[in-house]
Amino acid sequence: MRKPAIHKSFLNAFRGIFLMMKSERNFQIELLAFMINLFLVFYLKLSAADAVYILIVSFIVLAAEIFNTAIEKICDMIQPEFDMRIGFIKDISAGAVLLISISSVIVGILVYWKYIFS
Repeated sequence: MRKPAIHKSFLNAFRGIFLMMKSERNFQIELLAFMINLFLVFYLKLSAADAVYILIVSFIVLAAEIFNTAIEKICDMIQPEFDMRIGFIKDISAGAVLLISISSVIVGILVYWKYIFS
């Protein structure tokens, strides 16, 4: 199978992000949090290093949500009926997103603390 042209690969990737934005509530919420963080990076005039920390954890959360959604969609295709094993897979995938989200909140508190309370 021939690989698509590089621009088509990028278009497919952007389409995937757009589909997530359009159809996944959790991704929409996380995208809103990302936009708030982006605003705060400029409003509070974060140092370059602190801005990088915030951007990295924000993008990791968004990517984790995309992986979680992909896992859930694959599970639904494999087993459309209720199955405890599929539920286990979905739960641990969602748990991974939760852990990453908690760690991003911790990073946010550590970074923003000095800008807000100084």
